[in-house]
Amino acid sequence: MRVFMFPGQGSQYVGMGKAAYEASPAARRVFEIAEKTTGIPVKRLSFEGPLEELTRTVNLQPALTAANLAVFEALRERGIEAEIFCGHSLGEYSALYASGVITLEDTFRLVLKRGELMEEAATRRPGDMYAVIGLSREKLEEIVSEARKYGIVALANHNSPAQIVITGEKEATSQAASLAKEAGARRVVKLKVSGGYHSPLMAEAAQKFRAFLREIPFSKPRKHFFSNVSASREEDPERLRELMGDQIESPVRWVEEVENIFSFGGREFVEIGPKNVLAGLVKKILSPGDVRIITIEDPKDFEILKN
Repeated sequence: MRVFMFPGQGSQYVGMGKAAYEASPAARRVFEIAEKTTGIPVKRLSFEGPLEELTRTVNLQPALTAANLAVFEALRERGIEAEIFCGHSLGEYSALYASGVITLEDTFRLVLKRGELMEEAATRRPGDMYAVIGLSREKLEEIVSEARKYGIVALANHNSPAQIVITGEKEATSQAASLAKEAGARRVVKLKVSGGYHSPLMAEAAQKFRAFLREIPFSKPRKHFFSNVSASREEDPERLRELMGDQIESPVRWVEEVENIFSFGGREFVEIGPKNVLAGLVKKILSPGDVRIITIEDPKDFEILKN
């Protein structure tokens, strides 16, 4: 089965989505609805920047979602579909739309509100995120436990067997990053995000977002949808609503999710949207000989999926 994967924050760049916009009426409609729904100049920010303004959480979440879904709609316009959908963090909203759970307008309402609440939380309680490469989860759990004497810090995203993200307050995450280097991590990279997401710092944002989610209709997925929070296939609309409320402050269980998709029958993993972060992670999780892994952003590459 074919899997469409949608990236989240960190995959953005100035110019994203432009090739799809220029090649496809369906992609242009995505950007039009994004701007009409959010009131943000999504097209200008995505195509022209500046990067600093684009990267603001409140702008980035609608813009990156528009870039993802512009490519998806351009593919669907050409009759290219998938059976399984998933996304990484913010990318889950693209997957919810693509699998038929929420409408396009509600997708942008949700990511706008999510971005506003997360930016507000990050301003009030500043934080950072670091990707740690080359340490076991058990060792990182020890390091995070030790660093908690400096403040709030937690494990966030389990992105690959060798890459785990730590998140939380600035001093605590900085201390944890230093301890990880001392413990022999191959690399420790500070992520280009504006807060300590997927951590207790987002608890108030999550509470407010849950209230907003109750206003949005959720339907049963028409295709298979896998969740970051449960790492499992989810079908019940109310359960999906609950999981999306938890997602802001919960770890992204990407390794388990990809393994579960493979066990379910996923064999062609296609990253839809800017860059190739998720494709790279899947290559580290699954044996390349067992799956086909593709990155699709420019419509000139769509023919790959017809082979």
